[in-house]
Amino acid sequence: MKTKRHSFSTTARFFLLTVLTIFLSGSMFMTQAQNFREYKGKVIDSENGQPLVFATLSIEGTNIASVTNSEGQFSLKVPENMTTKKILVSYIGYNNKVMPINELNPDKNKIKLEVLTVSLTEINVFPKDPYLLIQAVLNRRKENYMQDASLMTAFYRETIKKRRSYASLSEAVVQVYKQPYANERDDAIRMFKGRKSADYNKLDTLLFKLQGGPYSTLMMDIMKNPYMIISYEMLDYYNFKIENVTRIDDRMIYVLGFEQKPHIKEPLYYGKLYIDTESMAITSASYNLNVEDKSEASRMFIKKKPAGARVYPTEAAYLINYREKDGKWYYGYSRGEITFKVKWKKRLFNTIYSTQIEMAVTDWEKTETKPFKGADRMKMNIVMTDTEMGFADGDFWGSYNVIEPEKSIESAIKKIQKNLEKLQQ
Repeated sequence: MKTKRHSFSTTARFFLLTVLTIFLSGSMFMTQAQNFREYKGKVIDSENGQPLVFATLSIEGTNIASVTNSEGQFSLKVPENMTTKKILVSYIGYNNKVMPINELNPDKNKIKLEVLTVSLTEINVFPKDPYLLIQAVLNRRKENYMQDASLMTAFYRETIKKRRSYASLSEAVVQVYKQPYANERDDAIRMFKGRKSADYNKLDTLLFKLQGGPYSTLMMDIMKNPYMIISYEMLDYYNFKIENVTRIDDRMIYVLGFEQKPHIKEPLYYGKLYIDTESMAITSASYNLNVEDKSEASRMFIKKKPAGARVYPTEAAYLINYREKDGKWYYGYSRGEITFKVKWKKRLFNTIYSTQIEMAVTDWEKTETKPFKGADRMKMNIVMTDTEMGFADGDFWGSYNVIEPEKSIESAIKKIQKNLEKLQQ
């Protein structure tokens, strides 16, 4: 029972949301001196032209990578001395595409991926017992995932929207000290550079603050934090089912579905695990929190709320992607999104808000240095919108790989900046 309570309480660390009443009246980082070329475009389905969201683009033979945004758009910044290399584009359920970087245009590239077809005859041994499959994943965790400490360069973004309109945006380039996967110590983060803006008029009479910042995205690393879903102790709380076979990065992949057992009342997760058929490594996972119990779900996420308001999540969705190098897998990208509803006692209409966080590792290297300490280390309960940073120093962002902004975010930035300029006049 001790493990059970620990896993349930830790869920809130994914996205600790604070609701407050307000009154309306190193060496890893590219240096700026280094020349680079930027390539922009879109990754789409070759048949229907639909954008492929969160597709991975990486430079072969390096640790440099980026991901597409929710419209399939990408921005990849390549050092001049690497433009003769090749780029690998991959997406779950599609064939990989490898192409020379120098064949790309500076802008308006359209990279088409083809849906792959997989026959069960390609699988030498097809498992019949899903529980044996997930146990094999746990048994080989130490063998499959990085056991060296590493320093990672990553781009982090968090947004808050009221219905479809952006009200808050924070972005940062951070350095992550990633502990070995067999090590139970927490990962550490320090901010290299950040920027933020907010239009509080769109937040009605509420100010929403997300606690945890980049740490929340690291908590989605279920292989570093297995007690979230797939620890030995938690297996008895879930039903597992082998749903399909697909291919990712030329690897055969089992698609393992999971959901909490009907008699388990506490909110747990449901979703899919993508497992390499040879190594038994989880290469990706997409999952949701069960929010059917509104009161319990609200208790897990809402730290404080104003009188007269009932706030509860209607959806909590998460995604984690891993990357492989030299036979070892490591954290590459994670994304979390919560949609929640605010009901006021004396108001006819409800208000819908959504919060989103995501972080993409753009470079990494093994390290023998010690974790960040003291003032260099971000606090676990950091609130990005409360930190001292702004949209100045635009030149800084030039050489860093970031997630291409959605058009709506770009419009929001411009509008928020104009509003702030008016207030300062």
